[in-house]
Amino acid sequence: MAQIKPSLAKGTRDFSPAEMEKRNYIFDTIKDVFRRYGYQEIQTPSFENLQTLTGKYGEEGDKLIFKILNSGDFLSKVSEDKLMERNSNALTPLISEKALRYDLTVPFARYVVMHQNDIALPFKRFQVQPVWRADRPQKGRYREFYQCDVDVVGSESLLNEAEFVLIYKEALGKLGLKDFTIKLNNRKILAGIAALIGKPELLIEMTVAIDKLDKIGLEGVNKELLERGFTPADLEKLYPVITLSGNITEKVSSLKKTLAPTEIGLQGIAEIEEVLAYVQAMDSGAGHLVELDITLARGLNYYTGCIFEVKTNEVQMGSIGGGGRYDDLTGMFGLKGLTGVGISFGADRIYDVLEELQLFPKSAQQGTKVLISNFDTTAQQYALPIVQQLRQAGISSELYPNASKLKKQMSYADAKGIPYVILIGEQEMTGGLLTLKDMATGDQQSLELSAIVERLR
Repeated sequence: MAQIKPSLAKGTRDFSPAEMEKRNYIFDTIKDVFRRYGYQEIQTPSFENLQTLTGKYGEEGDKLIFKILNSGDFLSKVSEDKLMERNSNALTPLISEKALRYDLTVPFARYVVMHQNDIALPFKRFQVQPVWRADRPQKGRYREFYQCDVDVVGSESLLNEAEFVLIYKEALGKLGLKDFTIKLNNRKILAGIAALIGKPELLIEMTVAIDKLDKIGLEGVNKELLERGFTPADLEKLYPVITLSGNITEKVSSLKKTLAPTEIGLQGIAEIEEVLAYVQAMDSGAGHLVELDITLARGLNYYTGCIFEVKTNEVQMGSIGGGGRYDDLTGMFGLKGLTGVGISFGADRIYDVLEELQLFPKSAQQGTKVLISNFDTTAQQYALPIVQQLRQAGISSELYPNASKLKKQMSYADAKGIPYVILIGEQEMTGGLLTLKDMATGDQQSLELSAIVERLR
């Protein structure tokens, strides 16, 4: 058999043990915050029925869904006429019935409908699992990446949105980030803007375009809006709204005047004010993190109310979190009128940010804490109960598996970044004191096992 050069699929990565320690530090920190706000964990399959996913993410999102070919001879049931059409959109449903999940929100909606008799509403869940998108790989953008989602369904209260602001503040703060912005907007404000210029039917086209403002600039947005059915006169009305400046109070005041003729626009502004009031009441120090960004649209069709996006200001990186309210996502699966709201943490981007800023604590970069030497069969037998006592005391420990020279064992400890080594020779076995070596300083001490346990804890 010919040798195959090992390679990774574009947009994917391997994770070393050291990287996994750091990733688990991120996941554990975020999960801890979720739990303290009353959320419980669930998991859903890596792939869903294709029809479950399509039509939920907008035209551009649907193109990024990874489809899975049917097993066996997937072309056997496709007629020659269909094959000759060369229309991939028509052919796909015939050869692919499954797809890798694009996000965690739509599978969650499917879960809620299927388990509606087993859950209590409002249902608060979090989910930390990988998702897949057939996107163009670049810095901070991968085809396989983890999302950390937290959602609540069955509650219309805007207290949920306010708590999400606090969850972002608390989780990112615990991870060491000091300068980040929680961007907030409301799809009803965007609907009011579309109604104001007389193009309510082009709301989706408008939101998809203006959501790209920070990527393609105002000129690029205008060009795309013209291509999507807007006129130069429409752009003149949009300009002062898209380029709105000032603090939140000033922006809200300006929008109230601009959107006065539109009931839905004013409703969106009122919701923003209510969320900010809740935030202020619960944590007066969180308000400065929130920015009202009218260009924030998050081009997903299912959002209907408040929408979020979080960006760090400490490094050049895209959004590290986002989400929003969806009023009837479960309706697509037969359960009408169940509102929900949720946010997500982009764990892979957060990892890159923490790495660049060197914010990972030493505890998140360490696996084994102590290595016990192994010089011969007698020393190994003496060490066996010791290594278990250390483990039972909560100390990550290893016994070197083979009798070897000290230099080889020290090299192993260095390579793994193990900070301490316990040396057990004839003197230690006779005297009852163990030699603890600090690998960073080279210092050695003769100590009882109980003293070593206390020190390593």
